[in-house]
Amino acid sequence: MAKCKTDCIERPLSLAFEKLGCVVGRHPWVFFLSAICVAAALGAGFVFLDEREANDIEDQFTPVNGPAKLERAIVVENFPQSEEFSQLRLTSEGTYASLIITGLQGENILTEAAFNDIIELDRQVKSMTTGNTFENLCAKTKGRCMSNAILDILNNNATEIVSSTITYPMNNGTFLGTTIGGVDLKPNSSELKSAKAVRLFYFLDEQKTVGNSDWLDGFLKLLSNSTDQKTVHVSYFTSVSRQNEFETSSDSVIPLFAVTYFLAINISILSCLRLDCVRTKVWVAMSGVVSAGMAVLASFGLLLFCGMPFAMTVATAPFLILGVGVDDMFIMISCWQKTEVHKAVELRLAETYKEAGVSITITTLTDVLAFYIGLLTPFRSVQSFCMYTSTALLFCYIFNITFFGACLALNGRREKGNRHWLTCMKVPEATGDGGGCCVGGAYDENTRKEFEMPIDSFFKNYYGPFLTRVWVKALVCLIYAGYLAVSIYGCFQMQEGLDLKHLAADGSYVGSYYDKEDEFFSAFGPNVMLVIKDEDFQYWNPTARKSLDLCLENFLNMTVSDSGISPISWLSAYMQFGLSAGFNLDNETQFKSYLTAFLNLSGFSEDVNFINNKILASRMFIQTVNIRTAIDEKNMLDVFRETAEKCGKLQTPVDLIVYHPAFIYFDQYAVIITNTIQNLAIATCVMLVISLLLIPNPLCSLWVTFAIASVIVGVAGFMALWDVSLDSVSMINLVICIGFSVDFSAHISYAFVSSEKSSANEKAMDAVTKLGYPIIQGAMSTIAGVVVLAAAESYIFRTFFKIMFLVILFGAVHGIIFIPVFLTFLSACSNSHERNKENLSEPRDTSEQLSRLPSPRVTDIIVRDTPFLIASYSIDVPDFTATSTC
Repeated sequence: MAKCKTDCIERPLSLAFEKLGCVVGRHPWVFFLSAICVAAALGAGFVFLDEREANDIEDQFTPVNGPAKLERAIVVENFPQSEEFSQLRLTSEGTYASLIITGLQGENILTEAAFNDIIELDRQVKSMTTGNTFENLCAKTKGRCMSNAILDILNNNATEIVSSTITYPMNNGTFLGTTIGGVDLKPNSSELKSAKAVRLFYFLDEQKTVGNSDWLDGFLKLLSNSTDQKTVHVSYFTSVSRQNEFETSSDSVIPLFAVTYFLAINISILSCLRLDCVRTKVWVAMSGVVSAGMAVLASFGLLLFCGMPFAMTVATAPFLILGVGVDDMFIMISCWQKTEVHKAVELRLAETYKEAGVSITITTLTDVLAFYIGLLTPFRSVQSFCMYTSTALLFCYIFNITFFGACLALNGRREKGNRHWLTCMKVPEATGDGGGCCVGGAYDENTRKEFEMPIDSFFKNYYGPFLTRVWVKALVCLIYAGYLAVSIYGCFQMQEGLDLKHLAADGSYVGSYYDKEDEFFSAFGPNVMLVIKDEDFQYWNPTARKSLDLCLENFLNMTVSDSGISPISWLSAYMQFGLSAGFNLDNETQFKSYLTAFLNLSGFSEDVNFINNKILASRMFIQTVNIRTAIDEKNMLDVFRETAEKCGKLQTPVDLIVYHPAFIYFDQYAVIITNTIQNLAIATCVMLVISLLLIPNPLCSLWVTFAIASVIVGVAGFMALWDVSLDSVSMINLVICIGFSVDFSAHISYAFVSSEKSSANEKAMDAVTKLGYPIIQGAMSTIAGVVVLAAAESYIFRTFFKIMFLVILFGAVHGIIFIPVFLTFLSACSNSHERNKENLSEPRDTSEQLSRLPSPRVTDIIVRDTPFLIASYSIDVPDFTATSTC
């Protein structure tokens, strides 16, 4: 029944491709020119490229509906930005420039000589003019620019560094954890003995956007040219640096496009090259690469016309499309070479389409659907990449069966006329395998087909028989077990999250700044905001306050909190104020009546949303510690949100949220694994359904699914061992795994099931003989398409190369080693071909058949359906086929 179901789809599809091949073979110029016109027309959409570019890091690389974005909206609504600047209370990163200053040899920075350089640097920055001075643009508190605590302690006098006593991390109520790094304290004391780094911030008023941009540019220019410091090393950064570097990093891959196409064309030509000047497929190979380029042009142009955002991750897609496009080309060329050379071109193309059509349809469907499933991810960078790539693969398929098919037909006409591949002049017909520059058109007299490529003979005569030996199968199983063990081990070593410094190019000043920050300022993490959003919370009620105190205690007891630094709490300060002033703050009326005056005098006015005698929301702050790695960031975010949830379940619930601007980026940790697993599971199920529908054996379809899972596990494990984290960039590539693992395994499985050989071993050898070389060609061309990305200066592009290399390597190994061996273990997949058995057991009356032949066309059909008759009757097949039509 299953066989019937698959045949009901697979057989009509094959016949449809046969008819399409016939039409393309008859009218190649129509399809050739139409494809070029379509690509050119749609390619006009590239005029919209600049306005469609979407390179905002937060928008592209953080979850679309991440909890932190909703939390930020609550904070912004309840605590509008005040004219009085407070770095602690920023809802975004702010607009700023920053310096990290270290000793040249990593020595103590708390010296008079070092601070002479530091104070001079500070003077240069503040005196810099770019149409506006820092004084005009700076963020101000009480009418004065926000200053740096360490310079205030020294009164901008370097000599005081020797005589001043500085305690750490709190110095007279000022937190120095983000200002001084790499500290060494005196024994049994909080007094600073030495430090290795000092960080200075220069915050600007966010409202003055035009002036700020010019000033930040001037800051970068000043620091990039600054070489005056004799005792310190300076790393610098601005709030726009990461974005600017990210936008320019894609420029590093533009020169690589030319190299990629050069490699792809040359590899394609070399793999299709023959010494026979007629049978060589130089122009066909080049047209396959051109077809892939046209697919990129048309698909990208169409989506740009439609207004689809163009993220930087999409810049990797053309490299991928080029490799995939020529994969199908190799399959079609392989099938073409197995047709009889004396048949009409349209018949040869019809047979090529019939043989290759279903196979490339399976792989295109799986690839395209795998990428469309990637649209379910909450990362816009992934969505953009998947939309552009899947559409390009669809166009690649369309152009393969139209434009490339037409090129194959035109090349077939040249071969039919025995014309030279370069000059198109007729040459004498060669008599054996070889030919040369003056003769060509040789073919195998026995099979009436082109001579096998030497590599095909290798797969047929050596590799296939070798692979099906018992001891080789056992060795393959052993190797596979080792591969699986290492892969699973690697999966448990995987790190999560995208390090923001990786969005900048190698050698960028941004990377240097982040490295110094990680080295010297990771002892303290962000100061997290706790927002009580319950407008009905009774702050004056002792029971409610006790519940809130218990909630704060839970936060302080977390391993990521610093219990030595008290929370910044307006309520605690207010209760102390009330106690010292003799007010009864347990009374609602008195609590509210003195609140406004207290907030204005104490500096906590930004922490309470007190309107119409009602507290709509309030906030407090908890200092975190030891947030050094991505895992620490993930754990911190999880434990804060879990603790906040527990506070809502106390006897007197405290409905609060936790927020810090960095949480916007930390949110990726909450969804990256679950979304990756979800996408892989959905895509794998879809691949199974497609395989069941199109591969005429359900059990072998399950092996295709098995291959997908096996390759995914391998890629995930080995990418972790290759220092690639699971993030929104590598998630893209894991989605790619599904399509490519299907490509190789589906081709082999389909060839195995379709083989007319009688035993499983023979079927495996037949499948490997037919598709071993095309798989090698496809793998080489795809790797050639992305190998140049290994030289890119951007983490995104290098990661793409690493994972694509693993995908292609493991996919090809599964296709020509693991899957053929495993299929031989399935007796259900190796039933003898029923038609052959019928032919052998019930021979036809061939003389009666031949006597009734009404025309050469019918004869051709009969001869092709009963090939064994050729040996018994001297039928001049070429005479029939030469005049046959579809």
